[in-house]
Amino acid sequence: MAGNETAVHATVSSTSSGARARSGTRRRRRRRWIRYDEEDRRRGVRRRARTAVPAGDLSKRNMAAGCCGAKKQRLGGGGGAAPSLSPCDGTAIRHGTPQSRKPATIAQPEMGFFCFDVLYCQLHQLDPPKAPNFSNEAFPLFVTWTIGKDMRLRGCIGTFNAMHLHAGLREYATTSAFKDSRFNPITRDELPRLHVSVSILRHFEDGVDYLDWEVGVHGIRIEFHNEKGNKRTATYLPSVAMEQGWDQIQTIDSLLHKGGFKGLVTPDIRRSLKLTRYQSEEVTVSYQDYMTHCHNRRC
Repeated sequence: MAGNETAVHATVSSTSSGARARSGTRRRRRRRWIRYDEEDRRRGVRRRARTAVPAGDLSKRNMAAGCCGAKKQRLGGGGGAAPSLSPCDGTAIRHGTPQSRKPATIAQPEMGFFCFDVLYCQLHQLDPPKAPNFSNEAFPLFVTWTIGKDMRLRGCIGTFNAMHLHAGLREYATTSAFKDSRFNPITRDELPRLHVSVSILRHFEDGVDYLDWEVGVHGIRIEFHNEKGNKRTATYLPSVAMEQGWDQIQTIDSLLHKGGFKGLVTPDIRRSLKLTRYQSEEVTVSYQDYMTHCHNRRC
């Protein structure tokens, strides 16, 4: 029992001595800091206040940076390429140089090959072709068949309603080939001399008047009333006026007649119509292109 008490007192005594030693050390450090502060004030030096960061907060901050796995990259500096930035004006900045962002191209030769697939299977009474690999986004579209070296029109039908490309091209490849009322249905014998053009229509805008469009740039769609008061519509794709060598007035007059207007086209008739302009992405392939494509994919 006494031994235990002696041990306790010895521990307390040792602890008290250690406490006095640490207290003396703190006083000496405090005197040194006071001396340093007085010297700094004489020199006009300001010490930056030291802010304590709790250990828990520091560990969380380091963990967040490590867990994200992202490193800050220097913009315009060495040690690797600068990241790509996309400002709101539609340009891309790479390595500090603005570059115009190219619009995505929708029309592809594979769309024309698919139209030939559909027509070939229909003419040879084969099962329809499987779904193609190109995009299946929805757009207004037209399919145009031409024939011979002079590429005479053989059929052209489409829709201004947005359709998914797979179903839309499958439908209008045959509709334009067999159901254009201006022509007889395409036959198997004509197949080797055919070309097909796929037009994807985009950027529709209301025209201010019948002259608010540009030849070679815009296709136009007009709404008008014929001499009996019936509402009619008609359209020309962007390539038509330029291929025919027409100006704007000639194109409008021809389009009115195409839409079924039988009377005399006057300035008042032109001013009364409603015009919508649009642009088109077009791709054209020949039957020979199609056969080469089939050979490469081993049809």
